[in-house]
Amino acid sequence: MRVFAVNDQSHVAEVRREAGNIGRKAGLPEDDLGRLAIVATELATNQLKHAGHGEILVGVYEDATGGGVELVGIDKGPGIRNLDESFRDGHSTAGSAGQGLGSLRRQSDVFDIASWPERGTAILARITARKPGRSYLPPASYSWGGLSVPLPGEDACGDAFSVRCEHGRLSALVADGLGHGPVAATASSAAVRAFAGLNGTAPVDALRIIHDALRPTRGAAVALLRLDDTGAHYAGIGNIAGAVVRSEGMSRMVSVSGTAGVTQTKVRVFTYPAGPGALVVLASDGVMTNWQLDAYPGLKRAHPTLIAAVLFRDFSRRRDDATVVVIRAEHAVATS
Repeated sequence: MRVFAVNDQSHVAEVRREAGNIGRKAGLPEDDLGRLAIVATELATNQLKHAGHGEILVGVYEDATGGGVELVGIDKGPGIRNLDESFRDGHSTAGSAGQGLGSLRRQSDVFDIASWPERGTAILARITARKPGRSYLPPASYSWGGLSVPLPGEDACGDAFSVRCEHGRLSALVADGLGHGPVAATASSAAVRAFAGLNGTAPVDALRIIHDALRPTRGAAVALLRLDDTGAHYAGIGNIAGAVVRSEGMSRMVSVSGTAGVTQTKVRVFTYPAGPGALVVLASDGVMTNWQLDAYPGLKRAHPTLIAAVLFRDFSRRRDDATVVVIRAEHAVATS
């Protein structure tokens, strides 16, 4: 995803222009590009008015609900004390017409917001080539979202992730190419391509295949997750952090040391309980590991991309590429 700082009025136009460019490349029709422009403008304007500054993340997405363009606004401003009241047209704390959040929700195909007094706000808005006004309805089995953000100053991100759901099970990959920039991106992209060719392959065998695919590259830290009704099965090489968050607490996942494509390592698969309602969080080492979702009341119920954005906002190191992927087990499913 691209990250845009919002510090003055000129940045509002920049976010709107670049969001439109991304939308056109994604193939959005003109009417939907118009909605995208409204959402980008309102999101950036709201940050200036209420937080003074913030960041807008813009990128394309694809999940079980479809695909399109997503924008995520994150700030560390005063937050919103009464979310329900803030959506009422005409309500304003900044002397404006008071239509910002209401307009954002009406124009978005998927919309979610999290905010805490004195701790800032995070807003997710997705635009697809569908009619606006739909509420977010998670898939029957799993929902997911995530973001990969390049090192500041770099256009290419050395991290990558991929998620797919098939036959009642979910598979996910996170790859962090050694270093950063285009060469690191080549490695992580090779891991994603190898992952795309795997269909039901056990995690240990899958990592072996990815390891071979990465040999021509500088290598990468790689983690694979399989989530089904028997739990979360995790195998990782290198500094990819994983955690399962359940109502009973949180379990940190274990990766073995090494670099896929470079170091031949004996891979182990660890299994963790992950029933309905559990969250699995995967992150590259551009994100610190000392987070606790309990510190954010209500966030566990938010859209997975919004959870990922809050963790990026508060725990990214900002001196490396950063990836956060969040997966929720919505309901028990049977595997085949």
